[in-house]
Amino acid sequence: MNIALIGASGNAGSRILKELSDRGHQVTAIARQPDRVAALPGVEAVAGDTSDPTALAATLKGHDAVVSALMFHSTDAQKLIDTVRASGVARYLVVGGAGSLEVAPGQRLIDQPSFPEAYRTEASAGAVFLDQLRAADDLEWTFLSPSAMFGPGERTGVFRLGTDTLLSNDKGSSISYEDFAVALVDEIEQPRHIRRRFTVGY
Repeated sequence: MNIALIGASGNAGSRILKELSDRGHQVTAIARQPDRVAALPGVEAVAGDTSDPTALAATLKGHDAVVSALMFHSTDAQKLIDTVRASGVARYLVVGGAGSLEVAPGQRLIDQPSFPEAYRTEASAGAVFLDQLRAADDLEWTFLSPSAMFGPGERTGVFRLGTDTLLSNDKGSSISYEDFAVALVDEIEQPRHIRRRFTVGY
């Protein structure tokens, strides 16, 4: 497939980029500083920025799917959604956040007293982004939320999927960037969560 990846040089984005390349996809890797994008087979690094939606929409045009792996607090959710819409690409996948996942019916992770204050701004912006996606019924969107602990690790290919509830085990709630990338690319190749959020964890 021909995939446009916005935020291809970031923590999650760089792992998604490698996973797409390893599986033989063609990737337009979009970053503010394209020289920071890893040189991989099938990857073309290009400069792009959400602050120039007209140029970004032109870059996205003609791809089979768009993936965005951007920090929410520095992204205008509606502007980015409108940019994808303007590109004419229907399939849109978003690297989501864990804060809006439920830990009990009607109780979100972000609303728990133990939620780290340092992550509250980003988590709140992620919840807003998800709400705005849910209103975008003309896009085939998917929002993939990681587990609470989301960081570098191994690519095991062994994990669980859920929907709106935080996944955890006796070691806590976690997923590596590498296994998150596996779950996201699986969803690109075999869509099972169109216009839905889902989550991945051990």
